[in-house]
Amino acid sequence: MAGFEVFGKEERQEVMDVMETGVLMRYGFDAERKGIFKVRQFEEEVAAYCGAGYTLGVTSGSSALKVALTALDVGPGDEVIVPAFTFIATYEAVLEAGAIPVMADIDDSLNLDPDDIINKLTPYTKAVIPVHMCGAPANIEQIVTIARKSNLLVLEDTAQAVGASYQGKKLGTFGDMGIFSFDYYKTITSGEGGMVITDSKELYDRSDWYHDHGHDHNFKVSRAMEGRSILGFNYRMNELQGAVGLAQFRKLGMIIAAQMKNKNAVKELLKDVPGLKFRNIPDPAGDTATFLGFNLPDAAATERFQAALGAEGVDTVCFKRNKWHYVPNWEHLLAWATANSKKFPFTYPAYRGKVDYSIRLIPKAEDLLGRTLFMGIPIKMTEARLGQIQEGIAKAAAKL
Repeated sequence: MAGFEVFGKEERQEVMDVMETGVLMRYGFDAERKGIFKVRQFEEEVAAYCGAGYTLGVTSGSSALKVALTALDVGPGDEVIVPAFTFIATYEAVLEAGAIPVMADIDDSLNLDPDDIINKLTPYTKAVIPVHMCGAPANIEQIVTIARKSNLLVLEDTAQAVGASYQGKKLGTFGDMGIFSFDYYKTITSGEGGMVITDSKELYDRSDWYHDHGHDHNFKVSRAMEGRSILGFNYRMNELQGAVGLAQFRKLGMIIAAQMKNKNAVKELLKDVPGLKFRNIPDPAGDTATFLGFNLPDAAATERFQAALGAEGVDTVCFKRNKWHYVPNWEHLLAWATANSKKFPFTYPAYRGKVDYSIRLIPKAEDLLGRTLFMGIPIKMTEARLGQIQEGIAKAAAKL
């Protein structure tokens, strides 16, 4: 389920290319780097693969969200619709931009429910962030259609679904902007790192300027003598991250194929468990197969099954009980405990909306996540491990 499983000579060679130049920063020192531009090459190869106009490497998937929201001009007084099931960084990025994240429900794909977008609209809604959770696509075409009719910007959080697609089109390219994450647990990893993706030259430029203190990267002149349009900050990806990411990216097809093979093998072992149903994936061909999601008829049966699997060495996660991926579990968000002691932006005087993270607003998430388990799918799986999983499932099923 993560690219670190296949670290090898390719990553080492790309890193050594950088080390031999001594230039670890992605900008400047053109003579010294001897034609080695790993971040730029990484960006170009990802853009070509996704069929996108522009990509920008940044320090993390979280910073990619912040950079993209800033480029989209989302800020104080705005609301952004975000699903209740996501990693906390999606909400944090909205708050970092000065806007308010509005919690929305999920559907049986376990991603954002398109129909709930309408329910959560207010006069302050500016954008929606569909999150492609656990490697599989949301109902993205429907989401984009509803967003366009409502005059909303769309930022795809594709942090967990690098390489996934819907009807042959890569995720991250449906909305106005998209982002990827390359942290240590992602499908491909550079340790840390992320990427912004868009077809808009204007949005790319704003992202590019913002992520490097306002530099416009006009390579006709020294980086220190460029023009400036906006103030920014530092979210630059470095050349070592770019080097590892580049080597990992070239393995993405192999990684997804291996995970798909292993996922199908585990699904075959689970298919006859009484009452078990698999997560609905809107386009199974576009799944990265990093996780296998399945549910049972009720939460009690799910908890028993999970405990029995764990006793046999088969690990699963119930995200309703996970502290980092489900809004009702985030006591600091519910308390408006932002890094700002004044609880900005929740207390921003010009914000006229109403913040409400009550579970009554997300009945599908409360039901589905309480009786759904996820199993991480490895890239490498031995026959012995598959046999252990088979035995564990059989013993656990007998206890239902």
